[in-house]
Amino acid sequence: MSVIVWTAVASLAAWLWLLLCQGFFWRTDVRLPPAVEPAPDDWPAVCVVVPARDEAAVLGKSLPSLLAQDYPGRAEVFLVDDGSSDGTGELARELARRAGGLPLTVSSPGEPPAGWTGKLWAVRHGIGLARARGPEFLLLTDADIAHVPDSLRRLVAAARTGGFDVVSQMARLRVESLWERLVVPAFVYFFAQLYPFRRIGRRHGRTAAAAGGCVLLRAEAAERARIPDAIRHAVIDDVALARAVKGSGGHIWLGLADGVDSVRPYPRLHDLWRMVSRSAYAQLRHNPLLLLGTVAGLALVYLVPPVALVTGLAAGGAAAAGAGGAAWLVMTATYVPMLRYYRQPLWLAPLLPFTAFLYLLMTVDSAVQHYRGRGAAWKGRTYARPDAVPEEG
Repeated sequence: MSVIVWTAVASLAAWLWLLLCQGFFWRTDVRLPPAVEPAPDDWPAVCVVVPARDEAAVLGKSLPSLLAQDYPGRAEVFLVDDGSSDGTGELARELARRAGGLPLTVSSPGEPPAGWTGKLWAVRHGIGLARARGPEFLLLTDADIAHVPDSLRRLVAAARTGGFDVVSQMARLRVESLWERLVVPAFVYFFAQLYPFRRIGRRHGRTAAAAGGCVLLRAEAAERARIPDAIRHAVIDDVALARAVKGSGGHIWLGLADGVDSVRPYPRLHDLWRMVSRSAYAQLRHNPLLLLGTVAGLALVYLVPPVALVTGLAAGGAAAAGAGGAAWLVMTATYVPMLRYYRQPLWLAPLLPFTAFLYLLMTVDSAVQHYRGRGAAWKGRTYARPDAVPEEG
């Protein structure tokens, strides 16, 4: 058998393994129930911490949804204005005056010290303010995330009834432009493939992840895991948080969201490219061998099937065409549930190899930026190394 046939067979075997043995990552039914019964007899106090840096463009769509939460217990919002230059803090106060609802405190932590990412320094400041209120839970949510009115109620009920220390929902990202349609559902699909949601919920399992846009965290678990101090240098802070909590004996849950939506637009490929490449190499722990393995794995799993099918058909190689076509079919079928979740046309499913190729290039670009000294970035700050001092950009 030729090399192309063996490679196509290996790709097909990889897809059969992913289909059956990777925690059924392709299913989209790991979600909070619409209503949790029985509801808690007493609703615990919750403090909502929102780190915000230059978020005036999206705050008008997100913050009112937090202030309007229909929560039976005591809850208040702490927005941490992390050195914004666009009037984020002033806008937040104005929105609170107009909208009413939950109490809002706007504060600023000053510039982060060496060894801290800006976002986690802001989170630390917000948690410090919140602890004075003695909450049982902290909701860490990004400034671009809009919540339906019963979002906080459902999160707390799920944590209380399920005994979870972390309940996190992966916010539904905006999908309107052509590039968002091509890239965004695949982003969540790849994440679920790497961190299968069903495995995350296993109490004694090793898989741990969260989605930073919506993380309900038990205050006691945060202290036990030393959050956020223990993860102060983490660029991918949500996964680091989940690992720290689970590593300290906590029980965590992650699922897809209904009613928790990101309002941040990514209309151009450039915008999505920056979103992915800023942290892709950090995900690989800045390890060149892991980078090579990732590139080879992406090529084998996503690029080989269409290449084998086309090559086999052109050269009359039935074995290569059959194995490549079968692998592409399995790939396409596993992507369909995510497209349905995002309410996207199913003709996008066979284009997944093209999107995977884009992600391969984004990952390589992330490594290139790292070795050029630019490192990962968040809201104008750059972190070249885990212990790097933030640089203004």
